[in-house]
Amino acid sequence: MHIAIAGNIGSGKTTLTEMLARHYGWETRFEAVDVNPYLEDYYRDIRRWSFNLEVYFLKQRFRDLLEIASISDRTIIQDRSIYEGVYVFTANNYASGNLDERDFTTYMELFEQMTDVVRFPDLMIYLRASVPHLVANIQRRGRDYEQTMPIDYLRSLNNLYEDFIYNKYRGRLMTIEVDNLDYQHRPEDFAGIVDKIDATLFGLFS
Repeated sequence: MHIAIAGNIGSGKTTLTEMLARHYGWETRFEAVDVNPYLEDYYRDIRRWSFNLEVYFLKQRFRDLLEIASISDRTIIQDRSIYEGVYVFTANNYASGNLDERDFTTYMELFEQMTDVVRFPDLMIYLRASVPHLVANIQRRGRDYEQTMPIDYLRSLNNLYEDFIYNKYRGRLMTIEVDNLDYQHRPEDFAGIVDKIDATLFGLFS
């Protein structure tokens, strides 16, 4: 079984992925963003290297999907899927003018051919958060490279997430409104999420 956790930067994806993996005994998959060989060039000249960077990420995400699909005896829980990588982050790069029309069209055709040979996750869990909630979480965890992130960037990503989740994604979906939750520190909040997953996946508590 394949479970994917989706959500904007600061929504709590990694924390929930780790907690659910411990609770259910699932195996985790995280995106290794720091090994992309185009990152240094990208930050030096974003427009020149955006296409290379995004194609490399797409290749890695597709490889992960193929690996997950080949595992039949374990449940995999994945922090960020190929779909949001494309419909949110690459789409934002395109909307920002960092990918031209020709490159974006080629990229999307490649993505569509890839996803023709894989299936959706058995369940995608979308952590829906407001921008103030995201900002508060980002400030709380204190990663230096995130502290100068423009609010407009988070807002743009949030809008793209909403469009992706509710207009483009066709797989099985669960939305969790996280603004008023603290599942890391309040057991009752985590238990509520677990109950919802049990009801969706296993037909319990329905």
